[in-house]
Order: sequence, then C-alpha cells, then structure tokens
Amino acid sequence: MKFPRTLTSHLLAWTLGALVLVWASFVLVGYQTGMHEADELTDGHLASVASLLLAERDGGGYAERANPGTLSGQEDLKRHDYQQSLSILVWDASGKLLTRTGEAPLPPFTQTEGFQTLGLGTPPAQWRSFARWDDQAHSRKVMVLLSIQERDDLAEDIADQMAAPGLWLLPVVALVLGLAIRRGLRPLYALSRDVHALDVHNPVPLPDVHRQEELRAVVGSINTLAERYHTAMSRERELANELAHELRTPLASITLQARSLREMPAGLLREQALVQIERDALRAGQVLSDLLSLARASRTELAETAQVLDLGALAGEVLGEFAQLSFASGHDLALVSPGPFPVTGHIVLLGLALRNLVENALTHTPRGTLVEVRLDPQARWVQVSDSASGAVADGIPGGKGGASAGPESGLGLGLGLGHRVVTKIARIHGAVFAAVPPPAGFTTCYRMSFPAAGAEAPAPDQA
Repeated sequence: MKFPRTLTSHLLAWTLGALVLVWASFVLVGYQTGMHEADELTDGHLASVASLLLAERDGGGYAERANPGTLSGQEDLKRHDYQQSLSILVWDASGKLLTRTGEAPLPPFTQTEGFQTLGLGTPPAQWRSFARWDDQAHSRKVMVLLSIQERDDLAEDIADQMAAPGLWLLPVVALVLGLAIRRGLRPLYALSRDVHALDVHNPVPLPDVHRQEELRAVVGSINTLAERYHTAMSRERELANELAHELRTPLASITLQARSLREMPAGLLREQALVQIERDALRAGQVLSDLLSLARASRTELAETAQVLDLGALAGEVLGEFAQLSFASGHDLALVSPGPFPVTGHIVLLGLALRNLVENALTHTPRGTLVEVRLDPQARWVQVSDSASGAVADGIPGGKGGASAGPESGLGLGLGLGHRVVTKIARIHGAVFAAVPPPAGFTTCYRMSFPAAGAEAPAPDQA
C-alpha cells in the first residue's frame, strides 16, 4: 500500500532525520565523555587514597607484615555499587614490603612515582596503579592499584547512565515535535480544505482570515487566478452567445438564397441571388472578425503589460497597412499629426482600435472618399473622419439611416461590432470613444479621447 506524500510527512521525515543525527552525535559524545571522565575520576581516587595512606604514617606508622591481607568474610563492607576494590602496597626505602592489602599481584619494587598501567599476574592482567613516596627522604613508598577491567566496567556504567536518558528521551521529543509540526501546519490544512472546496464553475473568493503573510499571499494569488478564470469563462460564453446571435441572420439568408438558386433559371434574378449570397458571406466573415477582435482584446488585456508608446507613429503604421487596400477600393488616406503623441497603454490593443476605425471607414464609404486620421497631442485625442456623402454616411452602423453602402465599395458589410471593439479598448485605457461633429469637409467623425498625461493609467475592463 502506497501512502500519499504530504507536506506533514515530508517535514516530519526531514526534521526527525536531522534530530536523530544530532541526537546520536550528542549521545556518542556523551558516552565518550563519560568514559573519559570515569577514567579521570578513578585516577583521582587512586591518588587520593595514596595521599591518605601517606598522611596516616604520621599518626602511627604502618604495621610491618609481608603477607597480603584480604577482606574475605567481610563482603558486607561493600556498601555501594561504585565502591572499587583497591589493592594497597607499602614499601620502605630498601624495598621491603611492609603492607599488602587487596587481590592485586605483587609488582616489582621501583623508585618511580606516578600513574602506570601494569601487566601483572599469570596470565598477565592490566592494573592501573599510582605510586608515591612519603617525602624527600623516601622512607616509605605507597602504591594503590585497581584492575583495569573493574575501572572500565565502572566507566562504561557511568557512560551508559549519561547516554541512556538521551535514548529514551528521543521518542518523546520526536512525538512532541510531530505534534508541534502538525499544530503549526493547521492554517495550511485549513487553506487546503478551502482550495479543495472551490467550485471552478462558480468560484467564491477564499476567505482572507490567515494571519501568516505567506498564506495571505497564496490566498491572494488563488483569488486572482479564480477571478481571471471566471472572467475568461464569462467572456468565452459571451463570445459564443454573440457568435450564435450575430451569425444567425446571415447564415439563414445564405441558406435561403442557396435553396432558391436550385429552382431559379439563369438570368438577372439568379445573378442578384448570387450577389446577395456573396454579401451575406462577407457579412458573416466581418462578424467573425469583429467578435474575434473582442476576444483578442480581452486576452491581451490580461497578458500584455502597458508601456509608453507614440500613438502618432502607430497611426502611421496602421495607415501604411491599408495603403494597398485603399488604392484598390479607390479611397484616399490621410494622416494629420503635429508631432509625437506619447500615451501609456497596450500597443496591440491601440493598433487594433485604429485598424477597426479605418477599416470601418473604408468598408462603409464609396470610392473616392477621403479617410483622415488626425491626432492632437495637446487635447489628447485621435479621430478618424471620412468625406462620404450624407446618404451613404447614414448607412454607417450607429448613424441615422438603416441602409448600407452598396456593393460598389467591394468590401462587404459590417454590423457595428467594430465600434464595440474600439469602445472596449478605450475603456481599458481609461479613454472615451464616441461620435463627434465632423470637421469641415467631412461627414462622419469618431474620436477616442485619452485622459490627461498625469492621470493616464489603463483601467480594468468591466465589460
């Protein structure tokens, strides 16, 4: 059975791993320190006993007996677990053994003093000894011995006593640490439950009740992502509804005209039906183009960062793109700009807005019409005007009439969706798009007015 990987188990594994490593190091160091200190303690004990025996001489001397004394039959004298079995030897200056107590084999007499490790007995066994003369006259020498095995047993016992608490305390610390980690991650568990409960089709913002700065940042990011997703889904539904609504009429007209062609004899009526089918097809294509422009504007708003650009230079580029098309349709293009027009915005969106205005003017006006793009950096507006006749201008979507430009222009029909694209882009940039009184010599004029330079900032789209 494979257990799921969780942040709790990940943190606990790493924390406990580090704890065990550090704890084991402490236990090892404590054990070694205990062994060393026990050895030092034993050596100090040997030296202390020797000093006491030398001091005892001044109070009455030593009984001169060469036979080793034992404690047989007096085992009850051992009253403590750490009581050690010491052996004591006393020599005079000539090397004569005066006193011998304990089980240690008799070592050879020497003049040396201090600590030694001696191999005594058969087979040899290791004994720790401390020897000392009584004074400068060297009349008495005392040696105290202790079995190395007994000393090591004592040292190991002391080291075990020092290390044992660390061993049984480790599980307790690990348990407390695990509970502390789980308690500390409780806000993260709550956030995880809230995220799992999110409905992507109807997202409700996560409650910002977390006091931790990191979790608040995560909540803010998730809420922003959910809001953008919801906005994108709303725009997709809106686009689908607009496609279904706007294409219904031209597609139905194309279907009816195609059916009528089956029974229609060759002649003027058949040609008119073919022209109508062509116009309806162009109309449907224009609808698709404008609706896709709306969708593109929404996506670009979210993906592109605003930057400072020259609107005059951008207008010149847009008119350059339509130069060949205007020549083929018999239109004249003009750009009037007194100089640079800096704005802060999205270059893709502003270019899209200018293209829609120029394309609408070319589409809905007859041959010989002048289409002018004029900019005023001081007043902060850009406008597109055309010199079409009043009757034709009334056919522009948003104008007074309901007619449209005839097939003479050769550019098809529009439904006013292009102006919706421009309105949306203007709102994104905090600008206002509207029809204004045309200048002298023109019949139609649409203007996009930007806010003052100091207050300029792209505004969020509310559509």
